[in-house]
Amino acid sequence: MRNAPTILHLDMDAFYASAEQAAKPSLRGKAVVVGGLGPRGVVATASYEARVFGVHSAMPMAQARRLAPNAAYLVPRFGLYREVSEQVMGLLRGLSPLVEPLSLDEAFVDLEAGGVAWDAESARLVGVKLRADIRTVTGLTGSVGLAASKMLAKIASEEAKPDGLVLIEPGTERAMLGPMSVRTLPGVGPATGDHLRRAGITTVEELAEAGEDELVRLLGKAHGHALYAMALARDERPVVAEREAKSVSVEDTYDVDIHDRTRVGMEVQRLADRCVQRLRGAGLSGRTIVLKVRRYDFSTLTRSETLRGPTDDPAVVREAAARLLDSVDTTGGVRLLGVGVSGLADYTQEDLFAQAHVGAAESVAQEQPETVGAVVSDEPAGEEPAVAERHWRAGHDVRHAEYGHGWVQGSGLGRVTVRFETPDSEPGRVRTFRTDDPNLEPVDPLPLVARRPEAAGAGASGAEETGPEVGVAGSSGGAGECSAGREGSEGGTEESSAVRDGASSGTGGPAARAAGSVAVPAGSGVGGAGVADGVDSEGAGPGGQASSVPARRPKSWSGSGGRGPRRGRSGGRAAIPVPGKGVAPRRSRGRP
Repeated sequence: MRNAPTILHLDMDAFYASAEQAAKPSLRGKAVVVGGLGPRGVVATASYEARVFGVHSAMPMAQARRLAPNAAYLVPRFGLYREVSEQVMGLLRGLSPLVEPLSLDEAFVDLEAGGVAWDAESARLVGVKLRADIRTVTGLTGSVGLAASKMLAKIASEEAKPDGLVLIEPGTERAMLGPMSVRTLPGVGPATGDHLRRAGITTVEELAEAGEDELVRLLGKAHGHALYAMALARDERPVVAEREAKSVSVEDTYDVDIHDRTRVGMEVQRLADRCVQRLRGAGLSGRTIVLKVRRYDFSTLTRSETLRGPTDDPAVVREAAARLLDSVDTTGGVRLLGVGVSGLADYTQEDLFAQAHVGAAESVAQEQPETVGAVVSDEPAGEEPAVAERHWRAGHDVRHAEYGHGWVQGSGLGRVTVRFETPDSEPGRVRTFRTDDPNLEPVDPLPLVARRPEAAGAGASGAEETGPEVGVAGSSGGAGECSAGREGSEGGTEESSAVRDGASSGTGGPAARAAGSVAVPAGSGVGGAGVADGVDSEGAGPGGQASSVPARRPKSWSGSGGRGPRRGRSGGRAAIPVPGKGVAPRRSRGRP
């Protein structure tokens, strides 16, 4: 192990949720949960605001909704996350040729190999600059750990969260690790932790005192030796720049258990085709076909078959997966299916014995283009639907011909609710449309940070895209209050709109002022409902705050948004006409 803390571990803070908050001004400072929204969905990432309520990664989405019913629940946008990840990895590669990515938001860097750090002070300076560069380039924050080994650097970054930097000086490792839980060490999960606890071992110090022989007796030779070395802060693993993929796989979890054996077989065939598409996309082939089945009782079965040679033929993979399925009992129902290929190679062996005997070569069905905001529903084979129904994913980007760029806040019952705002605008207006509105289309995400400096008055970009109404919804509160700013400051008893220069105005935000208009339609920013081109339009919730759940059709079409009068609420406003200027908000008597 080296004698200087020149191994850096970077872990972005609540990456998916933070990216969504950066892209959506109305969600900044609010609880955001990203993951699968179906009945069996799982939380991928929860913002720190959501974690206060006990929501965490890998939690069932249904449980998260019970803990934080008012959080914003969004479907992941991996296209955006990959783009931001590439920006971050580019910064890391500028520090050293040895960068080992672990996921989209996590990586090790060998600073010594890059010649940018050789002792504790130089490593600390690199870490400080890296965090600043990440914030400048992406608008997000990351936590940095610095130590003499990969294990310690990762532990240091966990200690640094959120948005911090921790450096472990060589020689202090044992003292730092000693009082920590054994679960801190990599490879110690719930089962191993419980096993050690029953043996009276709960801390890393107790683990080291137990001795290597005792750990081997408790956990086996391989695990016991490795765990004892980690307890002594020993880790000789190098940072590896390129880690080859070991397998390619796809899997689906179903909202309702599948009992029909025929449908199970069809799903396996479909997964096999998708797996081959990924395989070919990576320019790979593989020898071992793997089938994964999770049954109704959560028991998981894995079956595999090794071919004579590597293949990327969809017919071969389909037939192998079908043979594997024949050996699995699915009588009670199936909740998850997966197909994978391992034993990867970058070539295909033309071996007749490895290939299935098919009458004609079959090619993989062309994959549907990856949509950002809408998905065309699947129809039963053989039926040609006259018009494909459009489904809109919560959180995904859309553009309206009249109102510009926005994101889907919710959909259902033939309606889709969209909030019109951009990463550099103020919290925007909410409008509801028919799901088949021809003026609404899915689009790619906007960059979180402008790629070039904007000219003076560029704050009007939001107004140019979404009309003069953007930037005025919910603009209440005193000067200097900024509920959606990165500092998360929420002053007073009512939140202001996200005015980036720190000043709020009763006549609209910078976007509206730059557009030369202060018109505020009746009901905007106060949870009111109006009518836009014959389609209902809902406000952003009480006081103009961002609603964290999909907007619903109000019971009443009055200016109160169907919620009744709001008595005694600080910051409440009524819409009054202003000669020559349409409608402008009026402060309640309770506010100066």
